[in-house]
Amino acid sequence: MRIVLISGLSGSGKSIALRLLEDVGFVCVDNLPVKLLPDLIEHYAASDVAQLGVSVDIRSRFNPVEVLGLVTRLRAQKHQVDLLFLTSSAAVLLRRFSETRRSHPLAQEHKTLSESVAAEQQYMSTLQRYAYVIDTSLLNVPQLRRQIQQWLHLPVAPMRVVLESFGYKYGVPAGLDFVFDVRFLPNPYYDFHLRPFSGLDEPVRTFFSQQPVMAEMIAELADFLLRWLPQMEKESRSYVNIGIGCTGGQHRSVYIVEALAQQLNAYCVLVRHRQLELTNNSEKTV
Repeated sequence: MRIVLISGLSGSGKSIALRLLEDVGFVCVDNLPVKLLPDLIEHYAASDVAQLGVSVDIRSRFNPVEVLGLVTRLRAQKHQVDLLFLTSSAAVLLRRFSETRRSHPLAQEHKTLSESVAAEQQYMSTLQRYAYVIDTSLLNVPQLRRQIQQWLHLPVAPMRVVLESFGYKYGVPAGLDFVFDVRFLPNPYYDFHLRPFSGLDEPVRTFFSQQPVMAEMIAELADFLLRWLPQMEKESRSYVNIGIGCTGGQHRSVYIVEALAQQLNAYCVLVRHRQLELTNNSEKTV
């Protein structure tokens, strides 16, 4: 089993590191008491779990020497164990705690914040000497993620692009990063013969293929997205939600979403047609 133990100073980014492991398929456990780790590993090994990420920190009052001994035993058992230690300068940690208004785990021991940070640095110094250390003082979240990925040779989880068609008459979906209004394009709704169909059906697709403005709109949307999606991916975004809206969510937006999905096939694309899905679900319920 591959095991990544994440430790470090409070406020240095351990939760971010653990979420990164989770994003690439690790089973992750936060703040596990060290004494429980052997049983946890045995349990997951029996369940055919191949990758385990565990965060251990000052909250569980562990003995750093005990952790190092455990790492030695696990490696002797042929587990692949990596020990990551995240740190930051005292000034940066003090600023982060001040900004978040969170209390330091050692503050309950009648220490000031600066005293708590200094005490933790001293307590964790033994573990830090035997771990791979990343100083996060000057790193933003994407930079930290990239450093961890490079050190552990982790696969980069592909950014998921969600393309969703919808109808404005039913409201704009929540959680969209981009919304494009295409209600100005030719509408087959006004053709009595095309009205019953959707943007998935051949009669409507033929209609739109004969509209130069539709081809121009799709080309410009694709150019925009292909230009800027790579920049978002560099910032370690896990997903981008893009909404295409027409009046009823049946014809224009559906057709454009399908066309864009083909243009963006280099990404992990998830297509959703809100109004069509709601209609289908309603018909099944009746």
